[in-house]
Amino acid sequence: MVIKPKMRGFICTTAHPLGCAENVRRQVEYAKSNPIQGAPKRVLIIGSSAGYGLACRIAAAFCCSADTIGVFFEREASGSRTATAGWYNSRAFEQLAKEAGLLCESVNGDAFGDEAKQEVIRLIKDKMPGGKVDSIIYSLAAPKRRDPVTGEVYSSVIKPIGGAYQNKTIDFHTGELSEVTIEPAAADEIAQTVKVMGGEDWLLWIKAMSGAGVIEQNAVTVAFSYIGPSLTYPVYKDGTIGKAKEDLEEKSKQITALLSPIGGKAFIAVNKALVTQASSAIPVVPLYISILYKLMKEKGTHEDCIRQMVRMFKDRLYAGKAPVPVDEAGRIRMDDWEMEPSLQEEISRAWSDVNNENTGEYADIEGYRDDFLRLFGFGLSGIDYDVDVKNF
Repeated sequence: MVIKPKMRGFICTTAHPLGCAENVRRQVEYAKSNPIQGAPKRVLIIGSSAGYGLACRIAAAFCCSADTIGVFFEREASGSRTATAGWYNSRAFEQLAKEAGLLCESVNGDAFGDEAKQEVIRLIKDKMPGGKVDSIIYSLAAPKRRDPVTGEVYSSVIKPIGGAYQNKTIDFHTGELSEVTIEPAAADEIAQTVKVMGGEDWLLWIKAMSGAGVIEQNAVTVAFSYIGPSLTYPVYKDGTIGKAKEDLEEKSKQITALLSPIGGKAFIAVNKALVTQASSAIPVVPLYISILYKLMKEKGTHEDCIRQMVRMFKDRLYAGKAPVPVDEAGRIRMDDWEMEPSLQEEISRAWSDVNNENTGEYADIEGYRDDFLRLFGFGLSGIDYDVDVKNF
């Protein structure tokens, strides 16, 4: 079958296996060029099939020569339907890791459930040298979560709190700007978003692993967050997602207390805004990212997922510094280049001036679109997308 991108809103329903493999290969090559000494050797990545989670797994394996276990929930190909991009990404990673002689185990299942947690614990005991891990990356991003105790399913929403919010947004497929109004979240929607995107499941993972004795002395665990500029506060920091991230930070304190007897610590890493399927669904954010990308590319400070995660491992977590460099709230700030004050002033001016007549002058919509398609294995040089793909 000749595989082409099929779009449904901000979702691409197809993925290209060769393109996904090439995307992973390029990230691996970058990681290989950045070896890190004194880094972890036995790493669990919860949410390892795309984005920051995949980049962490690649960095751990190919910067640090670490054995890894990855957890994800992806769909294999069926009939004429392609597998998900994350499934192809994971397959490509596993092949390259095994060729490099690295232990590589994967669990494809609901990471929110107890079954996946118990399977991971079994793999750590049976497969990992010493039966323990020394680093745990938590990078889950899902619209729904089933409570492992009650069975209730919670759904997250991306909404402001306290009042409607109106601002510019862009259709990154067409490049057309428009005004969007987002109605405020109800109390139950806020609570459900916290249940899905907060830190409860991260804490449950650490409790289960700690109880099973599979966490090494002085281990670190990291979960990801985003703050962003005041421009996006109503739909992010001060909205439903922001409430979930507040819960994530509170749970990080509880996890640090839980791990303190073995010298372990939990960190929140605040990352740069990047093109993901999740961020593409948030009104206002694609336009902000497009303006950000244009300016950061001009300044030579733009980073993709793998570059940012390699920098996090190399310059923050495993830089040989004691303690790990953090901000006043104890967070690792990987958004430092994005939030540089003079850059944010330029973004604010561009935001005020951009319109449908001058979009190309102020925003890198083409770069945004290219990055989005690459998430699904499309648009990579060296891949013939007109060739019939067999056994996909």
